[in-house]
Amino acid sequence: MTQDIPLSGKVALVTGASRGIGYGVAEALVARGDRVCITGRGEDALKEAAERLGADRVIAVPGKAHDEAHQALAVERTMEAFGRVDYLVNNAGTNPVFGPMAELDLNVARKVFETNVISALGFAQQTWKAWQGEHGGAIVNIASVAGIAPSPFIGAYGMSKAAMVNLTLQLAHEFAPKVRVNAIAPAVVKTKFAQALYEGREAEAAAAYPLGRLGVPEDIGGAAAFLTSEQADWITGQTLVVDGGIFLNAGVG
Repeated sequence: MTQDIPLSGKVALVTGASRGIGYGVAEALVARGDRVCITGRGEDALKEAAERLGADRVIAVPGKAHDEAHQALAVERTMEAFGRVDYLVNNAGTNPVFGPMAELDLNVARKVFETNVISALGFAQQTWKAWQGEHGGAIVNIASVAGIAPSPFIGAYGMSKAAMVNLTLQLAHEFAPKVRVNAIAPAVVKTKFAQALYEGREAEAAAAYPLGRLGVPEDIGGAAAFLTSEQADWITGQTLVVDGGIFLNAGVG
């Protein structure tokens, strides 16, 4: 029960948190005593997630991540409910296309960038203005190994995550010393979002990883909790690869 966890005095906003990685991050932050605002497109799913996490510690603000009005409202509601917003975790993302880059619909590419990158910048601007610019804090951007290596047939997603890595560098430089900004680059994590990458062949997919399994949302939640903690106070502008060792296989054969 969240009532038994002492409050940390810190507040986080986690986007795309009704399920999967975002939910895992919110769960890790609530478990250490943070109060959290979660966002997501599906109002019912988001409400259920907030109730599971603990209605005494969590609020939910439904909306589309790329909608500037939603970004402003989410930060406003967080400030109204909790009086501060120390941490921002940009997790909201989309990957609506599978196929070669030569055939990529450019309008789909624009949509991917709007949701995966521009929304993260928008949320960062809002939290900076509302609290972090004056009081400090930390931002964690959820990137992907697809952003730091070729990602066949999900190229638009990979490009957007590469941009997320660079956005992390830009914000880390500009927001210092008040706000630390880092990214996490997961490999395949067992979520509905990534289901097409392992469904029906999980054992085969997991066998490629030196640690012998795919990731789970808790793996990313733990990394985000670290990067927003005092233990990470001298870390900024970094991308933490959380990949079960899959990059160890690069160049083999």
